[in-house]
Amino acid sequence: MSRKGKVLVAMSGGIDSTVAALMLHDEGYEVVGITMKTWDYASAGSSKKETGCCNVDSFNDARMAAVEHGFPHFILDIRSEFGDAVIENFVEEYLAGRTPNPCVMCNTHIKWRALLKRADALDCEYIATGHYGNIHRHSNGRYYISKGADETKDQSYVLWGLQQDLLSRTMLPLGKYRKTEIRQMALDYGYPELAKKSESYEICFVPDNDYRGFLKRKVDGLEERVNGGNFVDATGKIIGQHKGYPFYTIGQRKGLDIALGKPAYVTQIIPETNTVVLGDEEGLNRREMLVGKLNWLKYDGITDGMEAITKIRYKDSGALSALQNHEKGIQVGFYDHVKGIAPGQSAVFYEGEDVIGGGVILRGER
Repeated sequence: MSRKGKVLVAMSGGIDSTVAALMLHDEGYEVVGITMKTWDYASAGSSKKETGCCNVDSFNDARMAAVEHGFPHFILDIRSEFGDAVIENFVEEYLAGRTPNPCVMCNTHIKWRALLKRADALDCEYIATGHYGNIHRHSNGRYYISKGADETKDQSYVLWGLQQDLLSRTMLPLGKYRKTEIRQMALDYGYPELAKKSESYEICFVPDNDYRGFLKRKVDGLEERVNGGNFVDATGKIIGQHKGYPFYTIGQRKGLDIALGKPAYVTQIIPETNTVVLGDEEGLNRREMLVGKLNWLKYDGITDGMEAITKIRYKDSGALSALQNHEKGIQVGFYDHVKGIAPGQSAVFYEGEDVIGGGVILRGER
């Protein structure tokens, strides 16, 4: 038994998780590697070869690294757990006219819980992943996430849903490094191909990035049920017909298949009437939003009027806002307009580099 403790490391077979496992091994932890199979495309009717973290090559890459460095490795099939929560939520959100964030859903409800369950079974004190972020403990006793050193790779936004019992046992070894340093480490460990391995930014269960095709395959008769709804302008005037409200997202400009003589954007989706509202870019501006399904990290809630930098999407730089408690969650008031607030996406509140907490956007308001 290592004096530093035993840690279960999620290994996808990619560069980040592999280097994380090897770093911890070198630091003297007793490492156990685990690769989770979350999805297979055949079950969704997709003919595309499995890519990213769910293919045999990735499993073999993870296992080989573990074997070469002398620590055990297991493959864990969590397809049923993943499908019940993440896939069903993904479909339900689009059918409700919202834009889901499946990576947050997966991290919050599936991967970390699955890891912790297996960590307990294997007598591991800690769990670790290759995410770019840092975990700290506040003087108030609460655990929280702060941004990773590499701003371009920071993943704190997708980890806001992790609860205190998970954070207290989680290690993020890559948080203080830049991606270029991790690539160099992979070379130093003797894995040049791993250092060159391309990264996938697709949703793992939508390998071709065609979420519309995925919805059509998962929901029988969906296309026939929703085809032919109305495009309307901000006044409610019908200006055309669309292919079905679930196939559009807030802020979408391309693929509308309508000629208005000027750029048009999806500014609102009304599932009850199968209506999609189009407007100009200014029509995407919002000053307020309501956020629910909250999880607090650094503090156990907020005081009314507390200021925070609020991010409404992964690549968003964030905007200064004031937070107010609301019976349905948190009312967020922005000091300047923000564009493209999409119900269903995550809103994450920052105090400097630190994540105060986050939640799911319920609605944007002018």
